[in-house]
Amino acid sequence: MIDLEGRLALVTGGSRGIGAACVRYLSAAGVAVAFSWREQEEKAQELIRDLAETGRRVWALQAYLGEKAECERLVRETVGQLGGLDILIHNAGIWTGGDIDTMPDEVWRQTMQINLDSAFYLTRAAVPHLRGKEHSRIIYVSSTAGQRGEAGHSYYAASKGGVQCLTKSLAVELAPDGITVNAVAPGWVHTDMVTGELTREEYETACREIPRGRMASPEDIAGPVLFLASDLAAHITGEILNVNGGSVLCG
Repeated sequence: MIDLEGRLALVTGGSRGIGAACVRYLSAAGVAVAFSWREQEEKAQELIRDLAETGRRVWALQAYLGEKAECERLVRETVGQLGGLDILIHNAGIWTGGDIDTMPDEVWRQTMQINLDSAFYLTRAAVPHLRGKEHSRIIYVSSTAGQRGEAGHSYYAASKGGVQCLTKSLAVELAPDGITVNAVAPGWVHTDMVTGELTREEYETACREIPRGRMASPEDIAGPVLFLASDLAAHITGEILNVNGGSVLCG
């Protein structure tokens, strides 16, 4: 097992899906974790209870990441709870469908605010706490949509493409400060967000189009995130790590 004992992390969108899997993996590796939730308080408290039995330190903080002030407050309260910060994992995001002709302006704005603006504001707030430390990591959860586009989800794809450009830009900018910046780009993942949007037929079609024959589990994504947070990835920065079962070969 990767040993990250004593390190301090913030995971956004940590009450369910990929975020919750990241919280569990980090906690198992010895990390003290704060995670944000927006609406899923029951799931957040359930995760807290599960991990409390292991004796690990975990905190849940409510935040709406579509607002700059909320992003800054989340980082500030995380540092207050944990006593510092070593790892920022930005996983929170939204995914809705809609064609360009019918997409409401407010959906475009909300998608950009939650998926892309929040990455910028959270990072800007976190960098002073990460700078100059030996094990500082920033990891974004992006998407294959940000690499190849996604018809019917153009605004989601645009937001995730922005996250990937942010990753590469900040990797160079923050390298002198000892901070690595990377992203994980999942393909289809079996989460509430995906299964709530797809019909059974669409789900089965998506699985057939993946060379490995199934959607990823949240844990399939959390493992690579944990790797990037570890010392094994100390010299990796500016990378987009594809985790898609072979469905998009763009590495």
